[in-house]
Amino acid sequence: MNGASRGALAAARERLDALTDSTSVDAGSLADELAAVTALLHREVSLRRVLTDPAQPGEAKAELAQRLLGTQVGGQTVDLMSGLVRSRWSQSRDLVDALEQLAALADLTAAQRAGTLDNVEDELFRFGRIVSSSTELRAALTDRKAPASAKGELLRSLLGSRTAATTERLVTRLVTAPRGRSLEAGLESLSKLAAERRDRMVAVVTSAVPLSDPQKQRLGAALAKLYGRRMHLNLDVDPGVLGGIRVQVGDEVINGSIADRIEDVGRRMAS
Repeated sequence: MNGASRGALAAARERLDALTDSTSVDAGSLADELAAVTALLHREVSLRRVLTDPAQPGEAKAELAQRLLGTQVGGQTVDLMSGLVRSRWSQSRDLVDALEQLAALADLTAAQRAGTLDNVEDELFRFGRIVSSSTELRAALTDRKAPASAKGELLRSLLGSRTAATTERLVTRLVTAPRGRSLEAGLESLSKLAAERRDRMVAVVTSAVPLSDPQKQRLGAALAKLYGRRMHLNLDVDPGVLGGIRVQVGDEVINGSIADRIEDVGRRMAS
C-alpha cells in the first residue's frame, strides 16, 4: 500500500490493538466476522467503490456500512468497519486488503492469548516448505476448478490434528479465498504478521546440519543486535549449504560460516 492507504491501515491496526487489548473481546470471532466482510467486499466491487469514494463524506459512508452490517456482525466489527470507511484510500482494493490483514491479526491475537503464537509461526513456515517441495500438493491447493469445500477438507486432513487451530484457520482462509495472490506469497505474509505480533523479525536460517541450541542462541542474539529487534529463527536444513549457513531477513541475504558471521556482527557493532 502507498500514500493514504498506508496511513489508513496503520490507524486501523491501532484501533484493532486497542479493541483486542480487552480480554472480553473474542478475537477469534472478530477474525471470522472481519473475514466475512472481506469476502463480501471482494465480491461486491460497486459497494467497495462507494465505501472508498473520496467524494463522499466519511460519516455518510460509515452510516451506510452500519446499515448494511449492523444486523450481520457484532458491534466491534461494525465499529472497525466504520473507522475504515471514514479513512481515505488510494484505491478501493486497499480497503479489502486491509480488512483481510485485520482478520489475520485478530486470529493471531487469539493465538497469543492461548499461548500458541510461537507454534503458529513455526507451523506456517513448515507448511510453506511442504508446499514448495510438493508439486502435487501445491497443484491441488491452487486448482481454480476445485471447489473451496474440497480444498478445505484436504487441509483439515493435513492440518486438523497436527497444528494449532489458528494455523488451520489462517491457511484455510488463504487457500479458499486467495484473492489473486500466490500461495507462497500469502504464507510468507502470514508468517511476517505472526512475527510482528511479537515485535520480532523473521530470519530464515538454512544450514548444512541442524544447529545446536547454543548456536541458535548465539545467532539469534547476534542478529537481534544487528537489526535492533528481537529475531525469530525459522530453521531449515540443506546439505547443499556445504558446512556454512545462509540467513535471509526480508530481502537481505547473508552467507558465510556461523563463526565468521557472528564475529563480523561483533565488528560491525563495535565500529
